[in-house]
Amino acid sequence: MATYAIGDLQGCHAEFVELLERLDFNPRHDRLWLAGDLVNRGPASLACLREVMALGDAAEVVLGNHDLHLLAVARGGARLKRRDTLSEILEAPDSDVLLDWLQVRPLLVRQGDTLMSHAGIPPQWSLEQAEECAREVEAMLRSEASGGFFEHMYGNRPRRYKPGQEGVDRLRAIVNTLTRMRFIDSEGRLDFDAKEGLECAPDGYAPWFQYPRDDDPRLLFGHWAALEGTTPASRVRAEALDTGCVWGGSLTALNLDSATRISVSSHQARQ
Repeated sequence: MATYAIGDLQGCHAEFVELLERLDFNPRHDRLWLAGDLVNRGPASLACLREVMALGDAAEVVLGNHDLHLLAVARGGARLKRRDTLSEILEAPDSDVLLDWLQVRPLLVRQGDTLMSHAGIPPQWSLEQAEECAREVEAMLRSEASGGFFEHMYGNRPRRYKPGQEGVDRLRAIVNTLTRMRFIDSEGRLDFDAKEGLECAPDGYAPWFQYPRDDDPRLLFGHWAALEGTTPASRVRAEALDTGCVWGGSLTALNLDSATRISVSSHQARQ
């Protein structure tokens, strides 16, 4: 039995199937951790959702910002953007089943001292706090009131989570931290503009994994394709999983037991 963590699929279904074949993945014995953003930008988001859902309990999935965007569009809280490739999901005959399944995925999974969320865990949060915050948003997503939440999910304020926050501001701060975080300052404020490599860090900001923690968990995350699967100068045990398949890079699986990586190149790069 092996457990693999895989970064952002973003509709790269052919590469996902090829990677599973390379791993000789057997859902009866092996397990997958998927770091979110199953959909959008790539050519086969519908196929990715169906493939992952069919894996059942063999796959642990966390929600990414693109997954939440799909849900917001489907539930009437947002509109499609020009570059979105989500229409085939919204128009599919099994759309309701897929969306209902996606909406009850967690924002964070944990096994012992190993945690995975889409964008990472800020150093200001303990593991217990991260779990509590994730469960709070998950409860909202599972409730009948979640449709209203999607209408207010978007926004860059507040820029950091504070324990005393309430209402929509609190939930938005949690979502932004777990699904959009890249650069932060020493107090945990998020920058939402810089999305490329480390060289574009704003003054006073650094990648979240370059700040020390008081504990030593293993933190798995996707979201940041420009890192190309690396975490330079990291001061925590952070492992980047997104290697930019949808942008012509590769799709990568990390064996959580052996720490070895197996990748397949983007089909776009082969054309």
